[in-house]
Amino acid sequence: MRMEKPLWEPSQARIAGANVTAFARAAIREWGLKFNTYPEFYQWTVDQPEQFWASLWQYAGVKASARGGRVLLHGAQMPGAQWFPDARLNFAENLLRRRDRADAMVFWGEDKAQQRISHAQLYAEVSRLAQALRAAGVTAGDRVVGYMPNLPQTMMAMLAAASIGAIWSSCSPDFGVQGVLDRFGQIEPKVLFAADGYWYNGKTIDALAKLSEIAQRLPTLARVVVVPYLTGDLSGVPNAQRWSEFIAPHAARDIEFAQLPFDHPLYIMYSSGTTGVPKCIVHGAGGTLLQHLKEHQLHSDVKPGDRVFYFTTCGWMMWNWLASGLASGATLLLYDGSPFIRRGAILFDFAEAEGMTHFGTSAKFIDAICKINLRPRATHNLATLRAILSTGSPLAPESFDYVYRDIKSDVCLSSISGGTDIISCFVLGNPVLPVYRGEIQCRGLGMKVEVYDEAGRAVQGKKGELVCTRPFPSMPIGFWHDADGKKYREAYFARYSKIWCHGDYVELTARGGMIIYGRSDAVLNPGGVRIGTAEIYRQVEQLDEVLESLVIGQDWNKDVRVVLFVKLREGLVLDDALIDKIKNQIRANTTPRHVPAKVLQVQDIPRTKSGKIVELAVRNVVHGQAVKNAEALANPEALAHYANRAELQS
Repeated sequence: MRMEKPLWEPSQARIAGANVTAFARAAIREWGLKFNTYPEFYQWTVDQPEQFWASLWQYAGVKASARGGRVLLHGAQMPGAQWFPDARLNFAENLLRRRDRADAMVFWGEDKAQQRISHAQLYAEVSRLAQALRAAGVTAGDRVVGYMPNLPQTMMAMLAAASIGAIWSSCSPDFGVQGVLDRFGQIEPKVLFAADGYWYNGKTIDALAKLSEIAQRLPTLARVVVVPYLTGDLSGVPNAQRWSEFIAPHAARDIEFAQLPFDHPLYIMYSSGTTGVPKCIVHGAGGTLLQHLKEHQLHSDVKPGDRVFYFTTCGWMMWNWLASGLASGATLLLYDGSPFIRRGAILFDFAEAEGMTHFGTSAKFIDAICKINLRPRATHNLATLRAILSTGSPLAPESFDYVYRDIKSDVCLSSISGGTDIISCFVLGNPVLPVYRGEIQCRGLGMKVEVYDEAGRAVQGKKGELVCTRPFPSMPIGFWHDADGKKYREAYFARYSKIWCHGDYVELTARGGMIIYGRSDAVLNPGGVRIGTAEIYRQVEQLDEVLESLVIGQDWNKDVRVVLFVKLREGLVLDDALIDKIKNQIRANTTPRHVPAKVLQVQDIPRTKSGKIVELAVRNVVHGQAVKNAEALANPEALAHYANRAELQS
């Protein structure tokens, strides 16, 4: 084991006051347990999952009309395990448990618009919305969708739908028409919530033309409800009604929360869709709730009154994850717009002004503000900030250094990783464990996460596939239009029988942390040696000249060669000297196998709507294959930089 010192360690007072410490003590009393170390505690959560999840239900105070005595049926089956089969609950009821005047949500828009909504106001508005949805014919199981910015109204619409038992699904308004239809068209929604436009990077962007076309091409829609963010003309949108008009006939009253089975569908999420029409992943209410309560309270130490922020759009699962913070009594801090307003300072302005306790963002954002030498530690008062969370791609070791040097030294830096597939995390942070450079702190409690080598053996200290070998509550309940479960099984269980294979190339360290090297399907394989893409990105993006990079394996002479594309700082041109510098940086810090055969300059790096770079789409373009669903990309025009490059023919 490497003996480097941790970048951060929690104080004894912080450990003593952490939620996870209180939970562990309660579990020891409840079950007569004996363990003295965190690894022993984790082992109990995966060896005795019924005890663990039942204890979490009790500790987190899940609101339900019934829990029932049974916790897990068919526990040896994956898929097929069933959690809390006798329970009856409502997801929205658990998020709307407060009705006081404290802030439930605080919204900042890029255009300087602000909203502050109390728990009492949130409850009242959701009550009126739920009545309006029922009046529009919405019943349990119907689909209600959002084509919305990250506004408080988006949260309200989701909660109103969930209170009835309707299924919520959302896309951000930067999706094109076809991208929305590829998603919503599959699930046949009854009501669509939308905004008439949004702000981004100093510009107003009208959404009504796209909304009109989408509404006309979704024949199942009975109603389109529009939030007037830019105050546009609704005359061209079929069945459209302003938000205020939609709820006007209804006065606030106690909400009728439908009591539904634990696995009743709550959300439909979508795979990235870069290799075809997106898969529609259905998540259950109980599993989503319980998993998020665990991740917020035990792994993120969210307490009532905390002020939790995640920079996200409504098309990324982190929006759903953030929404569940209400179930822990937290205030949600919402931002919509570019994070780079005021040279990246706007989010730290928000953090200081609102007493943010948890700052969530992407690894790419942290890398970007490091590149421009932003130093929030010197410019902002971040005294209330206890945790910084990062996801979307592996957080480079140098980004760990930057956070502790230039943002805040006494903070729990939680790199987290999981996915839309499980609407949660396999590996994540922990308020009672140290933070080591370049390493995710731990595996999720109750998640039997292991690393398998190519022979399917569990390994530690070696690279391999991230797998989960036992069921967990937030597994999808299935895919939409996949009655026999064939697509679901093929997606996660084809490689190893009864074992979830997630598709991440990782290493479980000797101290129980995790290092992620990239997606398994993007792993490079020159000369039969497996190389994670993150290993190369880490080296290249340390260079001041390079803003971003993308690496693929190109089939060449019956082998694979490594090809690196770089986006340089404005005004720079890739020349032989810079190519040599890039190659030497990689060679000196990795192995000769990592050194690219070709280094090429591009003007842009293609990425998904949630900011993930798309190596596979570029690989397809380089090999002359079609990218089946460019609508899934935030910047599909960037693919043109990779097509028909003469340099790739020699």
